[in-house]
Amino acid sequence: MKEKILITGANGQLGTVLTDSLRQVFGLENVVATDLHPPTAQTGMYATLDATDTKALRTLIKKFGITQIYHMAAILSAKGEQDPVRTWDLNMSSFFCVLEAARTMGIQKVFFPSSIAVFGKNAPKTNTSQFTYCDAGTAYGISKIAGENWALYYYEKYGLDVRSVRYPGVISHQSLPGGGTTDYAVAIFHHALQKQSYDCYLKKDTILPMIYIDDAIRATLELMDAPANQLRIRTSYNLAGMSFSPEALAAEIKNHLPDFQINYTPDSRQKIADQWPQSIDDQYAREDWGWKSKFDLANMVSAMVNHLKPLQQLNTQL
Repeated sequence: MKEKILITGANGQLGTVLTDSLRQVFGLENVVATDLHPPTAQTGMYATLDATDTKALRTLIKKFGITQIYHMAAILSAKGEQDPVRTWDLNMSSFFCVLEAARTMGIQKVFFPSSIAVFGKNAPKTNTSQFTYCDAGTAYGISKIAGENWALYYYEKYGLDVRSVRYPGVISHQSLPGGGTTDYAVAIFHHALQKQSYDCYLKKDTILPMIYIDDAIRATLELMDAPANQLRIRTSYNLAGMSFSPEALAAEIKNHLPDFQINYTPDSRQKIADQWPQSIDDQYAREDWGWKSKFDLANMVSAMVNHLKPLQQLNTQL
């Protein structure tokens, strides 16, 4: 049977790139992107959807014969702290809509993105293990812990094939930052290429786990393609890419753009970052479905500069 994919939150940082990747794999006619607002550029099937609207979601599933759902709609960590109640409500209500629709309408697989935000101040900072204590200190992180447990519940009680990874900070050139604590690692490139100094909201030595967008998308697709009987983790898999500080990132950027300047003015996001790990142990992902990252700091920076520089030059000309 041909797969029919529905993506919620398709306009977000991850959703945008994931949508394009899924269309390359399954074909334009087999992937339905959804979000609250239409995308700026339309290249395939799209439907406006409030992901908390159960009736609307079910209508789309029936209309397009959906077999898999990638649930990317969420309010992220830093933005979520501005309105914790709304963050909890949207993140959890939308996931329950997806879970219940999937359970009752014969959906074969569901993807749920979790995050390193599930870890809190009591988790080990280095090589944070798959099963360490999760005591998230943000509304976003709390919603992700709850989502992981509901994923396990629906798998064990109903046999629903829900799969998930705990993303580190995702660095991408395809879209602007979306309100996450690690988003400095995207914004910094835009400032550097515009020949502007960057005011970083984290301390210069704040080391956090990160992953380049190509690795993040590949991990998602590889997990969803893995045989179900190989998967031991039904909450969410730890996922590792690279770890670095703002100071280390700035130094690497200066290898390409020597005049770049950075300042450090920590704000409320520093408190969030201080709770998170510095590095992740993703042993189970490597053993269960062969995960291995390809991008380190040096080739990530090179890729970002090479992708963004032509865009910045075009904007300057316009």
